[in-house]
Amino acid sequence: MQQLKVSEIIKLIEQKKTFEAKASDNSFSIKINKYVPYCCTAIHDGGNLRDRLKNKIAIDDYNRWYEEDPHTGEFIDSLPITLVGLDSRFEYDLNRKPEDCIYDEAWGKKVWKRPLTPAEKQASLQKHHNFYKVVHALIQKLEELYDSCIVYDLHSYNYQRWDRIVPLFNIGTERIDSSKYEKFIENWVTELSAISLTGIENQTTINDVFFGRGYNLEFITQNFSNTLVLATEIKKVYSNELTGEDYPKLIRELQQKLKRAILNNAQYFSEENTNWRSKNRVHLLDKKTDPAIVSVDKKLFKLLKGFELLAHVNPINANSEQKRFIKNKYTKPPEFKYAPIKINPFELKQQLSTLRTQNISDVSIRELYESVINSYFDKIDLLSALGTKKFLYNSLRYFGRPSKKDLTNAQYILHLPSIPSEPKRVPFLSMDEAIGSFRNALDEYGIDCKIELSKRVISQVMVLNSKKTILIRPDAKFTRKEANALIEHEIGVHMVTTQNSSDEKLNIFNLGLPMNTMTQEGLAILSEYLSGNITLKRLKKIAFRVVITDMMCNGANFMECFNFLVNQHSVSTNDAYIIVTRIFRGGGFTKDYLYLSGFEKILKLWKADVNLSPLLVGKTSMDFYNTINEMIEREIIAKPKHITKSFKDPFGYQNNEIYEYIISGLG
Repeated sequence: MQQLKVSEIIKLIEQKKTFEAKASDNSFSIKINKYVPYCCTAIHDGGNLRDRLKNKIAIDDYNRWYEEDPHTGEFIDSLPITLVGLDSRFEYDLNRKPEDCIYDEAWGKKVWKRPLTPAEKQASLQKHHNFYKVVHALIQKLEELYDSCIVYDLHSYNYQRWDRIVPLFNIGTERIDSSKYEKFIENWVTELSAISLTGIENQTTINDVFFGRGYNLEFITQNFSNTLVLATEIKKVYSNELTGEDYPKLIRELQQKLKRAILNNAQYFSEENTNWRSKNRVHLLDKKTDPAIVSVDKKLFKLLKGFELLAHVNPINANSEQKRFIKNKYTKPPEFKYAPIKINPFELKQQLSTLRTQNISDVSIRELYESVINSYFDKIDLLSALGTKKFLYNSLRYFGRPSKKDLTNAQYILHLPSIPSEPKRVPFLSMDEAIGSFRNALDEYGIDCKIELSKRVISQVMVLNSKKTILIRPDAKFTRKEANALIEHEIGVHMVTTQNSSDEKLNIFNLGLPMNTMTQEGLAILSEYLSGNITLKRLKKIAFRVVITDMMCNGANFMECFNFLVNQHSVSTNDAYIIVTRIFRGGGFTKDYLYLSGFEKILKLWKADVNLSPLLVGKTSMDFYNTINEMIEREIIAKPKHITKSFKDPFGYQNNEIYEYIISGLG
């Protein structure tokens, strides 16, 4: 971060320039990534002390930390305009008037071993003065631009010294015009009250433990009649007051949820009290791409670009083992072999651990990258256990297993009677016709992709994302409707998201977010349904995958699962072999239950009129929908260029009341 003189900082503000800097004396930092009608301050975040004062201070590091407001700077780091104090309040207190800001005694403790000299006091007073010169310039510019603005003045407080229950959040309003700003204060109380922290009771109050008598609020309010300052104290539940130990999970939760609360309140204030015109709260965030994001993204992609789990998990001898299985009259289970793994698991995990995600300032985007890295730790463990008993346990850890709801949905589908109107015998396309249909679909989407025949594919078709290749089994047979369904599934979703991810300037959506299988397959089955190409046979195949996955998790072996399908459900031996092989490959691959689970979840979003296009930017996850949408709105990533055709024109399902009725039964 650059260092600037106070005069240089003020000049940049006057010129409406965006910048990030520390004051030349390291007393505070300022970030302006976008001019918006609100800003955030954390004036007691720091604990720095001038070198020449260290021998004079009578209070040790812990006791200084105890009375400071650690991590309040982190809580506002995702927002576009921040002012953060870096010096200890025991050198000079920014929340006290200049004449009172240097303590002789504080909280019953003598501060200095020896009295400060006039020169030492003056140096501290100058820092105090400089900070408020910048505050004045900033608020003046924001009022000039937007007529009014709001300041979130964040502090924290020690609660164990109180002999009663004290609030998680306290808003001090004693020195602001409550009649003028009443509804914005009430809204801020509402937003803070809605914050839920793990294991922490939330009581939000006004003027309970503190009253808003600090100098930061006083200075701004006295100098600017159109600016509201919300002095907000946070109970220091995110640290152990007695030991100084931090609780990172709570710090992260507070950062994430305060970001949302501030945005909601700032949007409400801005619409009502400023000339800000955007109705979208995301526009209150900056559009600047954090260099730390680009750095982490580039290094992450370099490490993982060749990592394709499915390509390794498919047995290299699935075809020959099927022939042997048939020759043995379905009495001896197949013995699968796998291609050698060309990665060093320990080394790769070690390299992933060095990525400095903590440098990403926005908490939502940082969480996205950290989740991807953590998911790849699990995938690496999964791959390193390929062909062993540990593979199943690692698969359960990453993909999970069917829930009661998944099994209920699967049983519902399996109990459906046949549909009389569906023909039982339909001609197959030739391989040339099938490939031609796939090629035409790619041309319609404008996607350049290879189509190859491969015996390595277990099912009929598979997409290799890293190679932009569609693999088709040489012996695959498709009816016209099956081919159309596969086109919707493999090209309309899997290849569309692969191509969209390649068009993005960030590579993370090419690598894939955690549990993107559920989202990808849910979107793909939805596309089959909306295009009118879903069949009862297809739905039952997806339902069987759920049941067989559950049987395997309960200890059933390959032969028991195969015989269950053939003998109890009259599934053809070929289909039964493929279903069971998909689930037992690698040593127990539980991911296939996610097709039905993902479809049910995506279908709910579709019925609720949720825009699904953000999920098409790449290998995304429903869990990160809001973050993806925010990144698009902030132009950190682009809107998806290619959109699944059936999502834009869902003509097929509207003409089939039977399937509309069937699908409505999923719950």
